[in-house]
Amino acid sequence: MSPLDLNLNLNTGAVLDDAPPALGGARLPTWALPADWPRSQGLPVLADMLLEGGRITAVRPQGAAPLPPGAWALGGAPVLPGLVDAHTHLDKAFTLPRMGQVQPGLLGAIEAMMADRAHWTPQDVHQRASQGLQWAHAAGVVQLRSHCDWWEPEVTPVAWPVLRELAEDWRGRVQLDRVSLIPLHLFAELDTALSLAARVAASGPGACLGGFVHSTNWDPQALRHLLMAARQHDLDVDLHVDEELQANAQGLAHIAELVPALGLQGRVVCGHTCALAAMPEDRALRTLDAVARAGLTLVTLPITNLLLQDAVTGRTPRQRGLTLVKEARARGIPLLLASDNVQDPFCPLGSFDPLEAFGVGVAMGQLTQAFDDWTDTLCRRDWLARAEAARPWGVGSEADLLIFPDANAWGFPSRSARRVVLRQGRRLAPLNPF
Repeated sequence: MSPLDLNLNLNTGAVLDDAPPALGGARLPTWALPADWPRSQGLPVLADMLLEGGRITAVRPQGAAPLPPGAWALGGAPVLPGLVDAHTHLDKAFTLPRMGQVQPGLLGAIEAMMADRAHWTPQDVHQRASQGLQWAHAAGVVQLRSHCDWWEPEVTPVAWPVLRELAEDWRGRVQLDRVSLIPLHLFAELDTALSLAARVAASGPGACLGGFVHSTNWDPQALRHLLMAARQHDLDVDLHVDEELQANAQGLAHIAELVPALGLQGRVVCGHTCALAAMPEDRALRTLDAVARAGLTLVTLPITNLLLQDAVTGRTPRQRGLTLVKEARARGIPLLLASDNVQDPFCPLGSFDPLEAFGVGVAMGQLTQAFDDWTDTLCRRDWLARAEAARPWGVGSEADLLIFPDANAWGFPSRSARRVVLRQGRRLAPLNPF
């Protein structure tokens, strides 16, 4: 079968097996290939991938051996493993249409959301979050992490048990992690911090302890209590950190100091960290050196930070709000890129397709060779795992794959909207728009 035939059949959904025995001529990213993979004219040669029983059984250079009948000929189409959307807010999603004028900036968005939250019901949250999961699943997401606003120490948010129910409903399709997004000041007293962590831990698997760390609520003792409570109740931690352009923000530096002291290396994720871009260069780089030593994972959220940071009515924004992704990468710091807010007061855009945010991040960060060098920020599920986990594909791993028949590695992610999603080696039917 020629590449042209493949494109035509992918358009119509006809003729091709729903569970191909092999993919021939796949363009895989450099980061996913072994160091000794052959190259031609400076580029990795295309790959043949054999699939059986829903798993990848072999990955070898194209033409190394004959392919079985029924193999799909990709003709160099880019292929990625299933996507991870490492930082979202399902509880807030799709609330924007019912809101009036929202004041610009992060604090204005928080104010608007607090007003809307008073009207949330389990049915409302379930409907909106389910829509988000459906969109993510259709986009090829295999793991999604959602933060959930938790503003009162004695009251479990209405969305928290709904997300737990949805995690069970979507088991086997999308792994849904839940993070309690709690303002830092609620951890000021150690007893309260321990009580909050106990309730998060008792809510079932897939729960992480989270917090909002910002210069407006900065309290180093509360931060220590948060991390101590997580250790006491054996919880992983996922924090909103320094989501601002204040050069004197202290959250990330303190976390990098506390995590090794408390023995939490490899268990703490820090999202946003926009303030690094506003700091003097030497201080920002020293902070990243400490982050690398502490084993933290960073998550950058290009769309929301581009819209919220340096937001003033009637003036073109001057600053981008993107954390120091190149400097983090140079230090070997695990770095993921995610959707964040979707169609709520924090962000009017979004579709729970991490590639949408990836395209914005490539432009914001001037990231070259995006397919080969940066798509790992969308795929490394192991960077959210406490224990050492397998890389997202390889012999024996589940055949959760995305094929981009219109795209190429040079211009990626341009023309990546149309894709074929394989889940356990079987083609996923596209969403019915009606």
